[in-house]
Amino acid sequence: MRKVFLGFASLMLAAVVVQFYLAAVGAFDDAPRDEAFGAHAMVGTSLLLLAVLATIVAALARVGGRLIGMTAAIAGLTLLQSLIRVLADALNDGDTSTTAGQLVFGLHALNGLAIGGLAGNVLVEARKAAKTERPSVAT
Repeated sequence: MRKVFLGFASLMLAAVVVQFYLAAVGAFDDAPRDEAFGAHAMVGTSLLLLAVLATIVAALARVGGRLIGMTAAIAGLTLLQSLIRVLADALNDGDTSTTAGQLVFGLHALNGLAIGGLAGNVLVEARKAAKTERPSVAT
């Protein structure tokens, strides 16, 4: 089960890398914003699902509370990404960006960096956990 968790951890980090790529592609696309960032939004939703499933797998694999919490934090920070976008849009004036909206939306990139760093740490810890056997449960 710990190797399954390692697989999920690898997929999460890969999804984060793809997210940064798609954000850059969307930023330089001439298409309307919703079209330009459509793939970015889809992968973000996939990352949220991966993080929730990985948290469940981490708990079943009994990798320890700290690693389970770190994995759950990826899900939480991914949800925060959507809230940052909604708040930034609420501060904008229709389709026109405001300074406040831009400042809040800048947090989206910083939060993305935090997700990437956390996903990297989860992968490192998942590799360590996959190498160790789960302690036997006394009956």
